[in-house]
Amino acid sequence: MMQISDSYNQKNSLFTAMSRFIGAVNNMDQTVMVPSLLRDVPLEDGEDLKAPVSVPESAPESAPSTNGYFQPDGDMYSSYVLLKSIRNDMEWGVLGDERPKAEAERGEAGDDDLEKQFHFHLNGLQAVLSKLTLKANTLTNRYKEEIGCRN
Repeated sequence: MMQISDSYNQKNSLFTAMSRFIGAVNNMDQTVMVPSLLRDVPLEDGEDLKAPVSVPESAPESAPSTNGYFQPDGDMYSSYVLLKSIRNDMEWGVLGDERPKAEAERGEAGDDDLEKQFHFHLNGLQAVLSKLTLKANTLTNRYKEEIGCRN
C-alpha cells in the first residue's frame, strides 16, 4: 500500500513535472532541425494553450498574470524560443532578483502563512509546467506535420 501511495505522489511531484517539461523541450529541440521553418506558422492545434491559466479564487490580487506566456497571435517560432528560454531559466536559474522592491517588501511582511503561500505557488507552478509541456509536445508534432514526417 505504501508503495502505491509513494508512486502516486512521485508522479505528481514538482520534480517529475519539471523533468517532463525539460524532456519535452529537449525532444522538441532535437526534432526541430530548422527553427526558421516555424516562423509565421500558427499554433492552430494548440488553441486551448493560448488561453491564460486560470487563477484560483484564493489567489492574491498581486498574483502574476500568465498572459505573457501564451500570446494569442503567436506563431510556432515564438513559442519555440519561449519554451527554450524557460527551460534554460529552469536549468541555470534566473539572474538577479527581478521582483520590484515594493513587491519584495510586501513578501517580507506577508510571511505569516508561509505554508499556504508555498502550496499556492507550488500548485500554480505545476499547472503552468503541465501546460508548457503540452505546448512543447504540440509544437514538436506540428513541426513533424509541417516537414512531412509522421514518426
